Amino acid sequence: MTVSKKLIRAATDLRDAIASLTFSPPVTHVYNPLDYAWKAHQRYLTQYANSTKKVVMLGMNPGPWGMSQTGVPFGEIPAVRDWMKIEAPVAKPDPEHPKRPIEGFACEKSEVSGRRLWGLFADRFKSPEAFFKDHLVLNYCPLVFMEESGKNRTPDKLPAAEQEPLNKACDTHLKTVLEILSPEWCIGVGKYAESKLIPLVPSNAKVGTILHPSPASPAANRGWAEAATKQLTTLGVWP
Repeated sequence: MTVSKKLIRAATDLRDAIASLTFSPPVTHVYNPLDYAWKAHQRYLTQYANSTKKVVMLGMNPGPWGMSQTGVPFGEIPAVRDWMKIEAPVAKPDPEHPKRPIEGFACEKSEVSGRRLWGLFADRFKSPEAFFKDHLVLNYCPLVFMEESGKNRTPDKLPAAEQEPLNKACDTHLKTVLEILSPEWCIGVGKYAESKLIPLVPSNAKVGTILHPSPASPAANRGWAEAATKQLTTLGVWP
């Protein structure tokens, strides 16, 4: 079985493992793009996860205008559609939050984190083939949590009793993925993702972190690409 097929099977297992989980208020809506945006996610893995990787980069969970719309981690639409050349039909989550509509590749809002992340990679590597030769970007948790107001609620803010089964499924998936990809470096995009990597990385892999590109981070707003590049070169991930 090819690397991409193994990863697709692992993603399917994760999707099925979390399908029955329930979450209490203030969470009112939960989106799973591995379900309604599966075709695009599958295409991402088929096109760009078809070999072992030197570097695996891990985010926390999907953003409302990124992976939520495209099924691709940090999936800012122009980056996915125009740079990666991935486009696929995207269905609707049920129920859909009226303030967080899923419009798929027709969505006109920008995922700032994804714009920054994929923008850096496009500037440095030029083609997606050059970037994905040694790198792959994934998310720890595939679910998006929203409150009645439409506010995003990150997985680390869930009650412990709800985090436990979710983390168990996500840990199992991450461990499997790292075994399949056999990376030299595991990089958390932000401290939360790094904390999830540390107990699960293979013994021959190294762990590091880069600043999260979120616009909610003052440090990221002061020049994220330069900061992340410096962190990756200091670690020795990039020359």
